[in-house]
Amino acid sequence: MWALSWWYGAGWKAQLKRFLERLDSSYDYFSIGLLLRSLFAPFRQISAGKVRGPINIQIRAFADRLISRFIGAFVRLILIVVGAAWLGILAIGGVIYALLWLVVPVLPLVGFIFMTAGWVPTWE
Repeated sequence: MWALSWWYGAGWKAQLKRFLERLDSSYDYFSIGLLLRSLFAPFRQISAGKVRGPINIQIRAFADRLISRFIGAFVRLILIVVGAAWLGILAIGGVIYALLWLVVPVLPLVGFIFMTAGWVPTWE
């Protein structure tokens, strides 16, 4: 039995699926969840373990780890802000695209109405 279906609904679902995949891919690319969990972890520090020795060496190691954590937090915060901004831009763009996709079937009718009314765009 043949079923009558409208291509537009399937196309809209496919566009929504692509948008969600793009959003998920961008979220995974920026790894915002991982950046938040490791916000104050040392940044690219090779030896972040305990240091034995005189007190001045221990204080220096503590200061190195502290500076490394501040640098790590700063870099991660920048990446979180940039990633969140990009996700926001994608979300707004996706909503605009979805609204435009809803208008597409009406455009031939609008064009026909303008044509019969005699409206012509002017480029001045």
